[in-house]
Amino acid sequence: MIRTYCPTDLARIKEITAICFEGVSIDRNIEEAFGVLGIDWRWRKLRHLDADTAEANAMGVFVYEEGEQLVGYITCRLDAESKIGWIPNMAVIPEYQGRGIGKQLMDYAVGYFRDAGMEVAKIETLDQNPVGQVFCPGMGFEEVARQIHYAKKL
Repeated sequence: MIRTYCPTDLARIKEITAICFEGVSIDRNIEEAFGVLGIDWRWRKLRHLDADTAEANAMGVFVYEEGEQLVGYITCRLDAESKIGWIPNMAVIPEYQGRGIGKQLMDYAVGYFRDAGMEVAKIETLDQNPVGQVFCPGMGFEEVARQIHYAKKL
């Protein structure tokens, strides 16, 4: 079942993120290149969810529950001026992947964007993310650009 996020979901969403973004996070790549920088990559990645749920658009965060357990989520941001909806974060815990939960969450987000008057939905994935590389095109997203991230130890 998909429902709108509530603040008591935040800890579980962060837990799912830490599991699912292991190996597919820019912050983790930086840590692998330069070592732990005071606080580990998980803290840096997880604070993005604070922005998604508090500062940006908490009504655009949706969770998937199986029974009493929250097993996946998707965060959505709206840009009313550009008419572009953005999905900054999405994850389903590994034990529940392959059951169509990600597809249901994505379909829900796309419906949310349409209802809000968005004309385009965008999502990003890393080249090193094999799930995202298959999932996004499979959901009808078209590649429009590639970006390279650089970092320099100071």
